[in-house]
Amino acid sequence: MLKAYACIWSNKSATEMVKFYKSVFKDTKVGKFSYWGKNPMGVKEGSVLTAHLTILGQKLMLLNGQMDMHFNESISFVVPCKTQREIDHYWKKLSAGGGKTVQCGWVIDKFGVHWQIVPAAFDQWNTSKNKAKKEAVMMAVWSMKKLDIKKLKAVFDNA
Repeated sequence: MLKAYACIWSNKSATEMVKFYKSVFKDTKVGKFSYWGKNPMGVKEGSVLTAHLTILGQKLMLLNGQMDMHFNESISFVVPCKTQREIDHYWKKLSAGGGKTVQCGWVIDKFGVHWQIVPAAFDQWNTSKNKAKKEAVMMAVWSMKKLDIKKLKAVFDNA
């Protein structure tokens, strides 16, 4: 069965992005590359057009579209983490080399891709039928940059 996957417009950085994400996410699988042929854009024939990779089980295609497109926070990738150590790892790696950290567990990597580094239990907390618990967790999330699993769990459990 075919599955949908995301295409990330990388201007001219697909190869660098593959190397970067492979260094960040353990067990990243690098797939096939495609290359530019003759084209009306003046792009050198034989240069990388697309690169496929799988990060945490999610297939992605990186596209060297050759036009200056920019990411924004309306689309992001969510990385659920079982431990604080995982959160710390992804937070540090994704913000390295010119990336930046943002409120509520968000990191914008050096390519401009937005990531949400969250506890694995976040979906459970955020969809709880207990309104007080859900709101308490969200208030705590809004007060943090890098999310703290122990603090968020305590907030949820004690609300």
